[in-house]
Amino acid sequence: MSRPKAILFDWDNTLVDTWPTIHESTNHCRLAMGHEPWTLEETKERTRLSLREAFPLLFGDRWEEAREIYMSHFNKIHLERVCELPGCAGMLEALVNEGIYLGVVSNKTGHVLRREADHLGWAKYFGAIVGAGDAARDKPAPDPVLLALAPGGIAPGEDVWFVGDTATDIECAIGAACVPVLLYGTIDAPEFIRMPPRLRFADASRLFDHIRGL
Repeated sequence: MSRPKAILFDWDNTLVDTWPTIHESTNHCRLAMGHEPWTLEETKERTRLSLREAFPLLFGDRWEEAREIYMSHFNKIHLERVCELPGCAGMLEALVNEGIYLGVVSNKTGHVLRREADHLGWAKYFGAIVGAGDAARDKPAPDPVLLALAPGGIAPGEDVWFVGDTATDIECAIGAACVPVLLYGTIDAPEFIRMPPRLRFADASRLFDHIRGL
């Protein structure tokens, strides 16, 4: 496998640790809507789609009301809690120094995603930061991948890697004809049987070391 020309990253729990914030905001919303709260494991298993795709399934005709409740609580706490996963800032800087185009494709609402990137001082690393609502369709559709690659004049293909931690990321990579790369996850987990990643790395440093060796 050749060195990638571009790497697109998922955001939540790929580059930054946000599960506690997502979990708290989810249960705040569920309780306000008269639903039972989820355990942390249930939140991790069931939080894959963007709000505009997931909430109509969860809350029916009241999904927009639920979205407002969720976002109101999330916006109060997310910047003070968002934090880098180990080694990710150094990895991003090193990849840019290697001349690799970087982008973000996330199902976090676009303006919230970019606010977090600015807060961490990471926006400078990315040619594009694409979140939910920025493209016609959200991940796992390929639309946000095309939008994220456009500023670099790069087309999807074998020289573009998509790095994420969930099956949604792997599905998006395959659907966009990019190389699916799993970060942190267990490659033989049931969710990856149908759509397995091409590569898997235990942490950011191992990912960069592999690329540097290509």
